[in-house]
Amino acid sequence: MSTNQKIQLHGFNNLTKSLSFSIYDISWAKSDQHRSEYLSYIDKQYNANRLTAILHEVVEIIDANVLNISRQDYEPQGASVTMLISERSQTLAAHLDKSHICVHTYPESHPHNGISTFRADIEVSTCGIISPLKALNFLIHSFDSDVVTVDYRVRGFTRDVNGVKHYIDHQINSIQDYLTADVQELYEMMDVNVYQENIFHTKMLLKAFDIKRHLFATGVNELSNNERLAVEQNLKREISEIFYARNVSR
Repeated sequence: MSTNQKIQLHGFNNLTKSLSFSIYDISWAKSDQHRSEYLSYIDKQYNANRLTAILHEVVEIIDANVLNISRQDYEPQGASVTMLISERSQTLAAHLDKSHICVHTYPESHPHNGISTFRADIEVSTCGIISPLKALNFLIHSFDSDVVTVDYRVRGFTRDVNGVKHYIDHQINSIQDYLTADVQELYEMMDVNVYQENIFHTKMLLKAFDIKRHLFATGVNELSNNERLAVEQNLKREISEIFYARNVSR
């Protein structure tokens, strides 16, 4: 089926399309005070109000309406926002409550090696003709992402006018097909796809390593050569472990 070919449906499009992210930012903070300041910075930068604004942009991008918003900041850190959304062109009230967007944040820090990480977990789940893939590049750009894991899956089925079931209504070989050229230029990417189940998984690792990007409240010139080498090693190990989802021998 070509990307321009449309299926003449019998009734409503019952397919559920879900796009899920885990987006990671990895930083190094020299002291306990700096680590505390990092967590405070992240809590301010990605509080419930800021996350709500990001999700409002997603709603505009995928051409949906907001029906309800629930948001919460947590102590000592973290925030969550959930939006119930509907298709703008949809007039059938029975189907208005089957799409949602949610985001949860997980800042954490450990004194062992000064590494602090921030994870944003995002899901855009839609039904009908709304496509969450439209928001893919915007969400990647909205966070300071060193590592990104993306899952896209299509569930259920819809019927055409002849009664034939369709388990997907668009062509896709990889999530990478929907990434803009600037994003593809920034990241190394690896796919694990299960085509027969309409499950697509892409892992993304920032190509360029610049220690200045990862230092919090400390300038690179404040580190001795030995300190800098140790910090670089710890940061690269952390990034690699998160990307491959396994611990590396120390």
